[in-house]
Amino acid sequence: MQQFLELLGNAFPYLVAGTLETLRIATGALLLGIAIGLPTGVGRVYGPPWLQRVLGAYVTLFQGTPLLIQLFFVYYGLPSLGITFPQFIAALLTLGLNSGAYQAEYLRGALQSVGVGQMTAARAIGMSETQAIRSIILPQALRLVLPAWSNEVIAMLKNTAVVFVIAIPDLMGQAKILASKYFAPLPIYMIVAVFYIVLVGITYLLLRQVERRTQIPGLTNEAE
Repeated sequence: MQQFLELLGNAFPYLVAGTLETLRIATGALLLGIAIGLPTGVGRVYGPPWLQRVLGAYVTLFQGTPLLIQLFFVYYGLPSLGITFPQFIAALLTLGLNSGAYQAEYLRGALQSVGVGQMTAARAIGMSETQAIRSIILPQALRLVLPAWSNEVIAMLKNTAVVFVIAIPDLMGQAKILASKYFAPLPIYMIVAVFYIVLVGITYLLLRQVERRTQIPGLTNEAE
């Protein structure tokens, strides 16, 4: 036990630094995912057929291939085409594009779940389709999508673990360094697992609070 506590004391500052890096990557990737997923989801529902097909191909590509392969392609594959990204940017871009595909599908389902009568009513009072989407459909869809989007946040915290393969010192990256330094992989990875559990648990509780505060009484899925 004394040896374990000593190991924990030595590793703790590095794991905290790795946790902060994990949060930085996850936050940036989620924001990029929102910037991509929001217009993609809207385009998948309300765009012209050709745009729906293009956006559908993007979603299929990133949902249908492993995240690790996507990361390898961006970091190791694109340089052969003359496109090179620093490690952090490559990780952020890969995770953001991957998250954008999933967020787009979450939003698409939420948009489709808002009753079609609301669009009809909005058009009947003189709104354009764009105005109806922006002012009536989208605000409801964003509230409906929040539970699914919360799952994406949790998944992103865990998905960041892949970036250690390109030598980013996130939580898993620090764990790999510490395991090699102290020749104690099992205790180190057990400690890291606890870090992830605490991180995910705190995030889960915060997201539940956000869901409760943004829920509109009486707003239900009319498609059900």
